[in-house]
Amino acid sequence: MNLKNILLAAIAFVALVSTADAQTKENSFQIEKIGNGKQNILFIPGFASSGEVWKETIDALGNDYTYYVLTMAGFASVPAQTDPSFKGWRDDIIDYIKSEKILNPIIIGHSMGGVMAMDIAATEPTLISKIVVVDALPCLAALSDPNYKSKPNIDCSAIVNQMNSITDEQFKAMQKQVMTGMVQDTSKQQIILDWTMKSDRSTFGKMFCDFSNTDLREEIKSIQCPTLILLESSFKQIKPAIEQQYVNLRSADFRYAENSLHFIMYDARDWYLQQVQNFLK
Repeated sequence: MNLKNILLAAIAFVALVSTADAQTKENSFQIEKIGNGKQNILFIPGFASSGEVWKETIDALGNDYTYYVLTMAGFASVPAQTDPSFKGWRDDIIDYIKSEKILNPIIIGHSMGGVMAMDIAATEPTLISKIVVVDALPCLAALSDPNYKSKPNIDCSAIVNQMNSITDEQFKAMQKQVMTGMVQDTSKQQIILDWTMKSDRSTFGKMFCDFSNTDLREEIKSIQCPTLILLESSFKQIKPAIEQQYVNLRSADFRYAENSLHFIMYDARDWYLQQVQNFLK
């Protein structure tokens, strides 16, 4: 075989391997692109939620934006990954923004998605133009233990096994109770519960464990872009502890909703939309 044929064979082999990798790679998220406006907004929902949680936000913001709406793998009927991780999801979103050449995106994230928005902006400070964090903290565990330290290489298998060991009826009863503290509107409670019940139980357990171990209190000092923090009403009662978690985020603008639980976009819809619209403009 001459040199030319060897080269052509090598190229063909690389192409074959690349195609196989592309076919077997598991996606970290499902994404829906909406609109064709000049400014890009990427939406990341919270734990076990669908990207549909942002529908009213998109309707209100109108046609000036191009929207990229994510639903994470294993949540709300989206196919699961074999071994998901918070940092893996973060890196895959960053890769997507770069590969699709999404210029100067704004990221709006709720709960886990809000923490993800901060992690992306801290990891790639020049990639993001603004972030909106909807009811999220840099370290959830530190709310009960300010001296909390995240554990490297945490083993989540016990929680995954526990989640898989309970029946659907038990899981549903547990989540119905949780929903009463998440959103006031009973119709919205049912929608969110439906997303949760359509989520992969192993992903639920693994990501609950991994996310609960996340601590960005130091990392957020790298964030350079303007940041709007929208928080539920009860957090106002412990404002010093909340804002202490954000002490390293110099660009933070804090706003506390009135009469709202965790899903601020539902409980305080008009106030929430006004805050977002003012910040984006």
